[in-house]
Amino acid sequence: MVLFIRALLVALVALLCTSAHAESLRCNGQIASEGDSRLSVLYKCGEPLLRDAFCAPIYSYGSLRPLPEPYASLFPCQQVEEWLYDRGPGNLLATVRFASGVVQSITYGRSPH
Repeated sequence: MVLFIRALLVALVALLCTSAHAESLRCNGQIASEGDSRLSVLYKCGEPLLRDAFCAPIYSYGSLRPLPEPYASLFPCQQVEEWLYDRGPGNLLATVRFASGVVQSITYGRSPH
């Protein structure tokens, strides 16, 4: 029982120590972050190296499956855009993902996601 309580305490402390944070992108002395509009990011960071737009399926809450019929006919997908920024030598590429016209996420990597 003591071992169980100790393990539970360790798990609780680990959970509390992990903080949720949003990524941001520093461009030309300004910061673009989640919730910014496309126009705002374009103003702050300039034209991206590459742009991609696609229609992502919509998933029902708490499920790994797309919306079932008849809802899928009404809401077939969500328009998503991804902009790729090359931040220069020694920096990772930044991919800015827009959904409904606002920044949904910013991720970094050696190659586009």
